[in-house]
Amino acid sequence: MDREQILDLYEWEDGVCFRHPSKGTVETTHVKTIRPSAGGIQDVRACRECIVAIEERRAAGAARRGEPYSPGNIGDVGEDE
Repeated sequence: MDREQILDLYEWEDGVCFRHPSKGTVETTHVKTIRPSAGGIQDVRACRECIVAIEERRAAGAARRGEPYSPGNIGDVGEDE
């Protein structure tokens, strides 16, 4: 799959990327919901650039392990991928 096909697997809306908060509001996708020790709920969102980088890392990890790689649903995979 190419970059755009992978990005099309995600739903996008305006938000703040967890890796690039200084960019302000950009198109992001939901990655995970966390519960900080201070309380409450925090949605973690990532921009297109970060999703591509995370997917590349996941694909490389799957190749190293000799496992199939299936893009999409980053929030559903383990932390080590």
